Amino acid sequence: VQLQASGGGLVQAGGSLRLSCAASGFTISVYGVAWFRQAPGKEREFLARIDRSSGMTYFPDSVKGRLTISRDNAKNLVYLQMNSLKPEDTAVYYCAADRSGCSGSGCYVTVPYDYWGQGTQVTVSS
Repeated sequence: VQLQASGGGLVQAGGSLRLSCAASGFTISVYGVAWFRQAPGKEREFLARIDRSSGMTYFPDSVKGRLTISRDNAKNLVYLQMNSLKPEDTAVYYCAADRSGCSGSGCYVTVPYDYWGQGTQVTVSS
């Protein structure tokens, strides 16, 4: 059972990146999936979530309008599209999956998530 995040890299401010979260050993469609990021010296920060059944998405106000989360169940993938990137978006980005069906703000912390990807580095230059 494994999650693998990919798609990070170096991008100029104002640019875009699409991160991918690939699941192996389990079917990602039955899990809620979220993206978090962690910058050096900072706590892991919630960015986006897509629910397992409804497909509803959630974003904190700090990134709303710039990020989109989606899933491709046929490919066992979840994506994070990031637009209008800023230098302060520089961090390691992680995907995570939960099977508990957490709800509301309970999903905005790391605790409910059973599986984590290894992280992919995003660097935004000014």
